[in-house]
Amino acid sequence: MDIKLAESDREIDACFVVMKELRPHLQGDDFCRRVRAQQADGYKLAYITGKDGVVAVAGFRSGANLAWGNYIYIDDLVTAASTRSKGYGKALLEYIKSYGAERGCEQLHLDSGVQRHAAHRFYEREGLLAASLHFACPTRG
Repeated sequence: MDIKLAESDREIDACFVVMKELRPHLQGDDFCRRVRAQQADGYKLAYITGKDGVVAVAGFRSGANLAWGNYIYIDDLVTAASTRSKGYGKALLEYIKSYGAERGCEQLHLDSGVQRHAAHRFYEREGLLAASLHFACPTRG
């Protein structure tokens, strides 16, 4: 599978339809701007195309902190519902692992919504372990 990093606005925009399956709150007219803003902080948007266009996307970044050392973090990982179970998610996950390893990252991390049971089964099959709970709240209110 040919995995590419979205660099042009056209490539970023082509990823929107699939990304919207994971992030339904996103708006098409704002997607490229948001991705560009994240790219300024090191975010990468990888994608795989099939015969009808983009079939899977993953957003990720690297960083370092006291808890994990050098790490690669997956912000977004989604395969179009119509093309699931064809190895695209696995290919993106392996690509990101290799990308991180080549850059000295010691660990791969991601958060996943508690309701995403099928995704959790996929992650476990791929060797990821549920290592923590993620807590969140609004900063105002």
